[in-house]
Amino acid sequence: MSNMHMQVTVAETITQKLTDSFSPIHLEVLNESHRHHVPPNSETHFKVVLVSEEFDGLRLLARHRLINNCLAHELATGVHALSIHTFTPSEWDANVEVPRTPNCRG
Repeated sequence: MSNMHMQVTVAETITQKLTDSFSPIHLEVLNESHRHHVPPNSETHFKVVLVSEEFDGLRLLARHRLINNCLAHELATGVHALSIHTFTPSEWDANVEVPRTPNCRG
């Protein structure tokens, strides 16, 4: 048996942490690094779409603060940009449209 173990990606770590913290009804963690001027296979720019009952009664800023706190380690160690889109189940059921990510201007 090999001693090598699979390297966990940043996207997988983000997905696991958000799942553990928010028990999402819907979660997308999209690596958008390829849209920016970074080396191939970078994991520096992410878009998160998260639907959770945890957001009921919370304003947008409070929701974003919870996610930033949850992912503080990743944001301090290589994740350069995090686009956050949070919804309650009722907001999500209303067929909200997630904004498209603009192309990088850098």
